[in-house]
Amino acid sequence: MTPDDVAAFRCARLLVLLHLLEPLDPEGTDAERIGLYDFFAAHPLLLFRAGDPERLNLRLSGFDDRALAYASPAQRFVTAQQRLPGDLLLLVRSGLAEQRADGRIRFRLTGAGRAARRQVNAAYAVSYRTAARAVVRRLRPLSGRRLRWVARLCLVEATR
Repeated sequence: MTPDDVAAFRCARLLVLLHLLEPLDPEGTDAERIGLYDFFAAHPLLLFRAGDPERLNLRLSGFDDRALAYASPAQRFVTAQQRLPGDLLLLVRSGLAEQRADGRIRFRLTGAGRAARRQVNAAYAVSYRTAARAVVRRLRPLSGRRLRWVARLCLVEATR
């Protein structure tokens, strides 16, 4: 069993990510973006390849592309995307996040979610937050179509 197999771990990570996204998207963020941001924040060296100036900062934060988490990234991506709706629903049902529909479904933290996020302070949470900031800076300006293309490209390159 890995930490990614534990719903509480994945939900804690989503709390950190949603908190980071709050000032950028006050109305909330759609599930597709949340899923892509979360996956690449958990595996940032798939996005920040050799020669990328951000890579050193991520390596110093504890990310290592020789780790088992970088084995079969496409399979890990599919599994993460399959788990995401349930994890978001768990946050909503727990009162930690709210779901809004205004042409598309978006998610954002509630007051209880912000309070719970303050309790997520493990060393991994600090590393994940560093990676999430870098990932969001890189991917947020992209259109949905371009974001999906970049994700596919990163996953294909990782299998080479």
